[in-house]
Amino acid sequence: MEQQELIPHLFRTEYRKITAVLCKLFGIEHIEIAEDIASDTFLTATETWGLKGLPENPTAWLYHVAKNKAKNYLKRNSLFENKIAADLKSAKPDTDDLEINLSEQNINDSQLQMMFAICHPSISTEAQIGLSLRILCGFGIEEIADAFLSNKETINKRLFRAKEKLRVEKVKIELPDLSQIHERLEAVLTTLYLLFNEGYYSASQNISLRKDLCFEATRLNYSLAENEYTNKPSVNALLSLMCFHASRFDARINQHGEIVLYDEQDTNLWDYELIKRGEYFLNLSSKGNEFSKYHLEAAIAYWHTNKSDTKEKWESILQLYNKLLQIEYSPIAALNRTYALAKANSKQEAIEEAEKLNLTTNHLYFALLGELSMDIDNAKALSHFQKALKLAKSKSDKNLLSNKILKCQQTKQH
Repeated sequence: MEQQELIPHLFRTEYRKITAVLCKLFGIEHIEIAEDIASDTFLTATETWGLKGLPENPTAWLYHVAKNKAKNYLKRNSLFENKIAADLKSAKPDTDDLEINLSEQNINDSQLQMMFAICHPSISTEAQIGLSLRILCGFGIEEIADAFLSNKETINKRLFRAKEKLRVEKVKIELPDLSQIHERLEAVLTTLYLLFNEGYYSASQNISLRKDLCFEATRLNYSLAENEYTNKPSVNALLSLMCFHASRFDARINQHGEIVLYDEQDTNLWDYELIKRGEYFLNLSSKGNEFSKYHLEAAIAYWHTNKSDTKEKWESILQLYNKLLQIEYSPIAALNRTYALAKANSKQEAIEEAEKLNLTTNHLYFALLGELSMDIDNAKALSHFQKALKLAKSKSDKNLLSNKILKCQQTKQH
């Protein structure tokens, strides 16, 4: 891999690790110091590697430089001397001897503990996701702004306020007590779920599927499954859901970056190894008495990896949606249910149910109504697709809807 490709790749994979370990060392109240040292490490890499070429082991080089920069900071910074050093020096009087542990085990532990600290209930869900993208995933401010359809200034203010709140609350970077893990785990899983969903159906105007977001959410979720204290049924259920969705990534987007509707997907492009992993985690999630919305969504996603187009399949999906809406109502889940209703019963019944939802500000609402109306009332289908096109944001959605409109017009002419 060339330098111009390697440094961005390493930034994505190693920045978060260095930041998490240094955050744990300094405390969450000095989170910016950890971020600055991690960023400065990569700046040094860019300058040094450009002149001297790539080191034999780039990752080890980054860790070595990060350790030295952290130690140098501790030595010269009066803020550290006055506010932090006393606690650390009681254990290690000599800064030179201070261990900055970048072992794989400590990195994994630090990232897991950071996840719980960032997903503290004192800050908003949007702030939790933003901090997770920044600190745990290594995303830049511009990337986060793009994910939220916002701007850099707004995101910077949001993250600053969130960090201040964590300081005021004196949140510690550690796993909660066993009695609190279940309660705090819900916030963590919600953040990972929303992070994955943002990637699975990106709100960005230029792309509909952001695999990087999905893979980061899956990676963080997997670290929960690997830890004995957080390896809960809901964790495995969410991991199963992610695997099932990811198994259809290549079939879901065509060569032009446009969304391919489920009925039109090439099942040869599905990743059957990921489907098997999804089944494995779904089986694990059934152990114990815990039952969550992730179990139901994973079961729905499982049925979508079944090639058959039988009444039994769609009736099973319909019943799962019915249970899901009882546990936690969501307008989008209700909309998705109407598609299963059309497959299990009839398009007309599904249209009647969909119209009751009245989601007139959502392009997916009109897109589904258009899809259901085709071959029943093409004039209505055309009208629905035209309304959906006006509301659509991403280029790929607009292309898909334009093609649907063209198809309706051609059908009408004949």
